[in-house]
Amino acid sequence: MDNENKEFNQDFAEQAPRAEALKEAEEAEEARVRAAEERGEGAEAAAEMEAEESVMRDVRIVSPTALVLKRFFRSRLSLIGLAMFVVLFIFVFVGPLFVGWGETEVDYSGGEVNIQRTDVTFVGPDGEEYTIVQVNLSQTQINRLAGVFSHGVNAEGETVLHILGTDSNGMDVFTRLMYGGRVSLTISFMAVILNTLLGIVMGGLAGYFGKWVDMLIMRIVDVINCVPTLPIMLIFSAILDEYAKTYAWMYEYRLYIIMGLLTLISWTGTARLVRGQILFLREQEYMVAADALGMSSSRKIFRHLVINVMPQLIVSMTLSLGSMILYEATLGYLGLGVPIPRASWGNMISTAEDLTILQYHGNVWVPSGICIIASVLAFNFIGDGLRDALDPKMKR
Repeated sequence: MDNENKEFNQDFAEQAPRAEALKEAEEAEEARVRAAEERGEGAEAAAEMEAEESVMRDVRIVSPTALVLKRFFRSRLSLIGLAMFVVLFIFVFVGPLFVGWGETEVDYSGGEVNIQRTDVTFVGPDGEEYTIVQVNLSQTQINRLAGVFSHGVNAEGETVLHILGTDSNGMDVFTRLMYGGRVSLTISFMAVILNTLLGIVMGGLAGYFGKWVDMLIMRIVDVINCVPTLPIMLIFSAILDEYAKTYAWMYEYRLYIIMGLLTLISWTGTARLVRGQILFLREQEYMVAADALGMSSSRKIFRHLVINVMPQLIVSMTLSLGSMILYEATLGYLGLGVPIPRASWGNMISTAEDLTILQYHGNVWVPSGICIIASVLAFNFIGDGLRDALDPKMKR
């Protein structure tokens, strides 16, 4: 028994170093595998980091203005409206530099030859009845109602083309179309800017202060909205005509005075828009911070609140331009606009009241109607494009 124990102990002693060596080898292999795995994971992590950095280098941060412009120019109608506006602007403000006629210049080169036949009947000495045909030829000094692409002589003695002919006063229609566009567009822009400024002030005060200030301003808005616009302008124009007998300048600047009156009664829509937006914005966190900093009321209204309403105001102004052009054309057609011989698109259309011009001389009044339609469509297209581009809910 003792011999067997001795042999077992001897065998265990001989195998123990080999087991320890095997264990050390296994541990070394495991360490090598772990190191390899760690090296592989590090390489993958480095590769991922490098890929993310390359993506970040390719990504550009787009500003809000660039995003709005991108959305605006993506719309075809917006581009069409913008192109129409640019063409009209160049035509109206640059075109008169390249024509040979003035706004009120009359073509005295002579108009059409009028042939008048008169039959004269008498009894001769022989008792027979005779008829003599008498022909009278006459030519007007003023070249009235000339056809398209006809020619005339201007004040400098040069023979110049009448692209759209002449009107009943012998003035070049194409030239008057340009100058009339200046009046229509300039007055419309001025009226829109003035009523927007007035609407911002009144709407800003009503929305920010609230209480009795809001109540007073909104009741004024309700009263103005009840006023019929066109009858009031007709009545006011009749009053101006009476005063113009004493003060001649009132007749000359009648359209500007009437458009000023229109401005005073057309700011209500802008005021309501600004008031509604400010009622929402004044409760935001940045306004609480402005109160904590002790900013003045005027600074908070015009520096923080109104600035955030500007996108809606820009859209409203753009759409209002079309309405103002139509108002000016209506006043001109009713004889309440720019006095002749000065031109506006409205008083050029009013020449169609003459049935002869309406039926046979469409070149006198049709172009001004086309310009009015084109300008209104251009501003409406631009306004629709801006409204979609400034909408934060738009994803495309």
